[in-house]
Amino acid sequence: MILPVHNSEIELLQGDITESNSDAIVNAANAQLILGAGVAGAIRAKGGPSIQEECHAIGHCPVGGAVVTGGGGLKARYVIHAVGPRQGEGDEEEKLKNATLNSLKVADQNNCKTISFPAISTGIFGFPVDGCARVMLTTTKEYLSGPTNIERVVFALFDDKSLKAFEDQLKKI
Repeated sequence: MILPVHNSEIELLQGDITESNSDAIVNAANAQLILGAGVAGAIRAKGGPSIQEECHAIGHCPVGGAVVTGGGGLKARYVIHAVGPRQGEGDEEEKLKNATLNSLKVADQNNCKTISFPAISTGIFGFPVDGCARVMLTTTKEYLSGPTNIERVVFALFDDKSLKAFEDQLKKI
């Protein structure tokens, strides 16, 4: 499913984000930038140790923030590590909006034409996938409506439930 936005597009796909051909892929990171399980674990496994080494050098990223490393052995040139909220910590939607927005800004700062996102915070952080889809898609559409060099934003969703939630929300915006 594709939604044209200004000079860009938003695309929804089901699949493995580590196989993305985008210039940058987004890691659903923790504040300590330790590549653990889920998306981060897949990035570590396929991208190799250099990504974690760069994360150690950066050291920390606040909730709602985003930092960039190289892509190691991935197809993507960059990994943007976005720290989403944990469900129950408070102000989760604003923090997820900021993580999405800051990822898009980092992509633009690194001259990325394409970026792929997972459903940030919906794994072990427990954020509801429907709310995630609404916040991330709305934020992305607003960003692409302004001045940007990003041509395509892909949401690479791992399972049927996430894909359906994002499809339902994309139809509403």
